[in-house]
Amino acid sequence: MGRLTLAGIGKEYEGVVVSRDIDLTIEDGEFVVFVGPSGCGKSTLLRMIAGLEEISRGEMRLDGERINELPPQERDIGMVFQSYALYPHMTVAENMAFGLKLARTDKTEIRRRVQHAAEMLHLGELLERKPKVLSGGQRQRVAIGRTLVKEPAVFLFDEPLSNLDAALRVDMRVQIAELHRRLGATMIYVTHDQVEAMTLADRIVLLAGGRIAQVGAPLALYHYPATLEVARFIGSPRINLLPVQVLDPGRQRTAVRLPNGETLAVAVDGTRLRAGDSATLAVRAEDFVEPQEADARLAARLMVAEKLGYETLVHLKVEGVEETLAQRLDGLAVLEKEQRIELGLTGERCHLFANDGTACPRQVRIPGVTH
Repeated sequence: MGRLTLAGIGKEYEGVVVSRDIDLTIEDGEFVVFVGPSGCGKSTLLRMIAGLEEISRGEMRLDGERINELPPQERDIGMVFQSYALYPHMTVAENMAFGLKLARTDKTEIRRRVQHAAEMLHLGELLERKPKVLSGGQRQRVAIGRTLVKEPAVFLFDEPLSNLDAALRVDMRVQIAELHRRLGATMIYVTHDQVEAMTLADRIVLLAGGRIAQVGAPLALYHYPATLEVARFIGSPRINLLPVQVLDPGRQRTAVRLPNGETLAVAVDGTRLRAGDSATLAVRAEDFVEPQEADARLAARLMVAEKLGYETLVHLKVEGVEETLAQRLDGLAVLEKEQRIELGLTGERCHLFANDGTACPRQVRIPGVTH
């Protein structure tokens, strides 16, 4: 079992609040990813779960047992660190077995667990090698194996792929996902990489300023962000933002004035807004439509085109909008320098955020996405 409950968890360092009011339940067998900007408290929260940081306030329970005061070695939790931290003078097998030897586990049982972990992580042919002859991906698998042999109820991963190149990160993401599928264990994963979060998580916990900004399935955070902060963090390229003025707030649609003076009826519940309020319209790069299909249009000028093969990302300047906007186009799109592009907007594909950054609830149902 591996059901973890956090109730009112907080952390302070000499009066500086790092985490506050963390209420979260992670179910047995769930894969949860903590994401957020640097300094948001995600690694600190993971270290409190591991017992490497004291909890300033609140209560933490694992399968119903309070673990606040338990030292790390007495918690049924295993942690994989960002650095591999392998002993260079030991073989792969010895590195994986080291913790079990310290715990005075039976030698036969140690061999069984090491062999089993090596098979799961495709390390069987490497057991007699030392870390210096291994690749970065192989070393990370050994570090995972060292935790795996302990058979903990909860696995913690602290940015385990940040030291790998792009190709290896993709490969290791697949292997970690497969490991979770085979083990069915509870896993908590910290990363600043939203691609890792979106592809691995059953649920994402997005932290901001030491608090939980939103919890939900990856696509729920993508399509129904609760705040402007969440919308800006989830998604690549970053969501496009436009300053607008509220004209007619309604329950199903809210009319706003765009920077060029055109009116757009956004499919959101804007009843808590008032006519004349300033607000922020948000639209993702793939949610612009052809001008002839649009409810409103914006004239833009091409700044930069990123030709990625499978798609082209264009960065555009719109008069009256401080930030450049990004649009996804077909990979074979033909473009000219400083080309004029007309952006089409439709109310069903846009988000609207009040002045305080909170979202106006979208009145659009995305198939297969629960929010």
